[in-house]
Order: sequence, then C-alpha cells, then structure tokens
Amino acid sequence: MSNQNIPADLTNLSLLDIGAPAASPAAPAVRPLRAAKPADKRGWWWGTGRRKSACARIRLRPAAGGEAGLKIETKAGKIVEAEKYFPELRDQADALAALKTTNLLDKLTVVAKMTGGGLMGQSQALRLAISRALRDYDPTTEAALREAGFLTRDSRRVERKKYGQAGARRRFQFSKR
Repeated sequence: MSNQNIPADLTNLSLLDIGAPAASPAAPAVRPLRAAKPADKRGWWWGTGRRKSACARIRLRPAAGGEAGLKIETKAGKIVEAEKYFPELRDQADALAALKTTNLLDKLTVVAKMTGGGLMGQSQALRLAISRALRDYDPTTEAALREAGFLTRDSRRVERKKYGQAGARRRFQFSKR
C-alpha cells in the first residue's frame, strides 16, 4: 500500500494514538472464597481422596497439646506415624505436601484410614484428602493448594487386560511356523 493518499501528519500514528483498544493481558480469574464449612459435632473436618484403586479418608482438627501431625490408622486398628507407614521419602513427601504448603503441619492433628492400592497411590490419595479437608477448614488456603495442583484428582488408572492378549497392550508372541 502506498502512502500517497494519506496526509503526512497521519503516516506515523500507531493504533494507540488513534484510540484503538490496547491489547491488555487477560487478568487471571479470581475465584470467590468459599464459606468455611462447620466442623462435625466432635470438632473434626473430613476429607476423602482417591488415586488409582486407593482410597483415603481423613479427619483433621486443630491440635491440642503436643499431638500435632499426621497419624495413620492401620487395618489392625493401630495408629502409627506417617514416617513409619510410608518407608520411602517420596511417599512421605506426598502425604505431607498439603500441610507443608499451607504451613499448618504443626497446628493440626490429622488421622487417616486408607484402603486399596499400593503405597504410592495411597500417599497421593492422602494428599488429595488432606487438601479437600483443609479447603473446608480454612477457605483461604484454596488458592495455594490449587496452584500446587493438590485439589485436582488424578483420574489415571491401570488399563484393563484384553482377551486374547498377554496384557493391556502386549500381544502374545507371533510365530509364522
């Protein structure tokens, strides 16, 4: 396009000078705060988390005395510390991640019951359950938990084995003769 028909004083104008709307970066959507859910009649907040075939049901409340921390109730009815239940550091870190992110590890008592799956699935189910209970206990923690990805359920599961195959995708060895 030639500038022959445009007056000289308009050739150096930009879109901002003309009054076109400036392209502003979209402001991130701010979620409204939830209302805090009341505790049950015994003073506990509850949360449930699932991962693969593992299910974790937890209850938490403000710690009284020196009982703060994460305790896990085994199937035999014994209550053990999380460090004893999860021998690997990876699983211990997953289980305590939500409490460390919100700086509430020393202020809350958390009791968990878990069923199904392996230790890794249970630790990640426990992380989701604690995150959901923390969100109900103190709605201001939701932004930090969501940003860390702790309020999103990981729906991946083991693919089922198919008929006529050695596994989910593995075929039996082919033999021409």
